[in-house]
Amino acid sequence: MTGAHFIGIDVGTGSARAGVFDDAGHLLGTAKRDIVLYHGAGNRIEQSSADIWAAVAGATRDSVAAAGIDPATVGGIGFDATCSLVVLGQGGTPLTVSPGGDADRDIIVWMDHRALDQAARINAGGYDVLRYVGGVISPEMQTPKLLWLKENNPDTFDAAWQFFDLTDFLTWRATGSLARSICTVTCKWTYVRNAGGWDAAYFRDIGLGALADDGFARIGTDVVDAGTPLGQGLTPDAAADMGLPAGTPVGAGLIDAHAGGIGTVGAPGARPEDRMAYVFGTSSCTMTTTRDPVFVPGVWGPYHSAMVPGMWLNEGGQSAAGAAIAQLLRHHPASAAASATAAAEGLSLPDWLAQLAEAGGETPAQILRRAARLHVVPEFLGNRAPFADPRTRAVVAGLGMEDSVESLVDLYLASLMGLAYGLRQIVEAQASAGAQVRSMVISGGAGRSDLVRQTLADTTGLPVAAPETDEPVLLGSAMLGAMAAGRYPDCVTAMAAMSRCVRVHDPATGDTAAWHAQRHELFTRFQALAREAARTGDR
Repeated sequence: MTGAHFIGIDVGTGSARAGVFDDAGHLLGTAKRDIVLYHGAGNRIEQSSADIWAAVAGATRDSVAAAGIDPATVGGIGFDATCSLVVLGQGGTPLTVSPGGDADRDIIVWMDHRALDQAARINAGGYDVLRYVGGVISPEMQTPKLLWLKENNPDTFDAAWQFFDLTDFLTWRATGSLARSICTVTCKWTYVRNAGGWDAAYFRDIGLGALADDGFARIGTDVVDAGTPLGQGLTPDAAADMGLPAGTPVGAGLIDAHAGGIGTVGAPGARPEDRMAYVFGTSSCTMTTTRDPVFVPGVWGPYHSAMVPGMWLNEGGQSAAGAAIAQLLRHHPASAAASATAAAEGLSLPDWLAQLAEAGGETPAQILRRAARLHVVPEFLGNRAPFADPRTRAVVAGLGMEDSVESLVDLYLASLMGLAYGLRQIVEAQASAGAQVRSMVISGGAGRSDLVRQTLADTTGLPVAAPETDEPVLLGSAMLGAMAAGRYPDCVTAMAAMSRCVRVHDPATGDTAAWHAQRHELFTRFQALAREAARTGDR
């Protein structure tokens, strides 16, 4: 049947993935292609748009083969990606963002922190648009990165034809449409739809007046809701790359975490505003939907229509989550041998350690007490929320001389609890400002174990629901394809039809809740000391 299937395409930090779904949200086949990440001095992390497009095309072809479907039955596709900055010259020619001058490196990756000084200068201006990013702009956002580019690589800045968020690059590459998603420009570019869109005075005052002078043609003049059909669908060239029919509908995309939100919060059983989406991967993101705008200091937003059209969104999380755990584990003497064993079993090291911890049959509460003397504040890339402090760093307290695999498990557990206590801070900050939620639904590769889910429930005091699909981010993007194809009239209808939750982890009470409360208090004290140390180091 023509149009019976929809493809979601997700570009993360290290890979491009594609998944084929039917119109009820059942996953039929997936595929993945790795992408290259270039690391440089000064917190620089770069990628290549050509490499990413090749990975996207390959993963799409492979997913269709894995699903065993006829490409002609694909009714629509949707994209999501990290909020990385893509810089192209006339005709889509890659322009270097690297001090080394490599033209293939035309992307400043989302987690790149080269623009710390530019972000600090913007924040010192107290601009009104900052109200919509929790009061403090992050170096992960695009205007600090654009300012860095203008100041440090003016030839590239001046020659740029288009500056894209990675999601919008992908939809342009697929369809030729220069339309930007309301999700990307609102969340990362300071676009405020309910205040008229772009603030020309802001751009001129911070030193990016050139973008205002050309009417914002290089960063987007056509801003549309996610799932809006773009252009005439897949161009012949893009269709040939992806192995799909030309003209296949393509929906305006989402940032990857927001696709995870779409793929989870609207499942039957609760209203979207009653559930917080928690996306736990390389980084972590919290997505909280409200009917009216809620301003939460240190939490991004409120963003209008950035995820669910017509509703407001607050976005928190941490720049390093799964990546923070991996970074910490690498320092342990048993890490190399354990990593080799995990790889031989087809598992990541954290997943292998979680399975090892659960092998004894103890409850999650009993398992976590193994790490009672270890305390971790895993802020290797600073605190995204609720303190919006990119300069603070991680703290590990209680380490001894142990070098066994058992002590590596303990370090993993302490790191997991540290991330969970940071999540608790976001939940509490939002609740105190008026964005109260009743439960959380989790997605992301780092959050698939029962141990992780129960830990998050016990530390935050919120029930944690697990989605039916193992790929909620891909599902969220596939919903965009279904909307673009007209299979569903809007996002809320697509969410209700294509997503489901299958299990809920209720939070512990009594001694376990009290134990976590005590550890959380210690966490906040260690965290405060780390922030004080960072300020001292800056002087």
